[in-house]
Amino acid sequence: MICIVDYGVGNIQAFLNLFKRVGIKAQRADTPDALRKASHLVLPGVGHFDHAMQRFNDSGMRASMEELVLGSKIPVIGICVGMQMLAHGSDEGNEPGLGWIPGQVRAFASSSECHDLPMPHMGWNELQPQAGGELFARGFDDIPQFYFLHSYYFDAEDKEDVAATAHYGFDFDAVVSRGHIYGVQCHPEKSHHWGEQLLKNFVEH
Repeated sequence: MICIVDYGVGNIQAFLNLFKRVGIKAQRADTPDALRKASHLVLPGVGHFDHAMQRFNDSGMRASMEELVLGSKIPVIGICVGMQMLAHGSDEGNEPGLGWIPGQVRAFASSSECHDLPMPHMGWNELQPQAGGELFARGFDDIPQFYFLHSYYFDAEDKEDVAATAHYGFDFDAVVSRGHIYGVQCHPEKSHHWGEQLLKNFVEH
């Protein structure tokens, strides 16, 4: 069962609708017991990093998530701020992240290459997948286009963890992957057939 982690941050229904469209069973999980049914976990997130981390920590699900992901190796994908939560921390706030993929979340505004660009980075952008990435292994015959809405980006400590980049002033880490742990900065639930295919590849791997 695909479990969408509901800790009060993120559009859970959009993911449930997407999985229904592609014929994959998914359910909302807002308790530790509900999480234990998961074959795959989706960790969404929007808004401020500290707020998302605080809500997640207060949800009562963090220990179960760590047991499932780190102990039982259940695949997980963090989306938007959910991806940023996988890092050690964020320049947006003071809360520590999960640290499941080494890295730091940084502001586009801190880069001189972005000073003349509008913030947030919003709208459609191309992804440049790296060779061998499982999320792009099937169904991507053209250059994938994904919808973005963010002012901060994941800066992976080990660039071997980068599964795809996008360009906004510079090439930034848009998709990360370490073993069974994945993160995407874009919004697959808003990215039409490209988003559907990415999540199908996550589930079917």
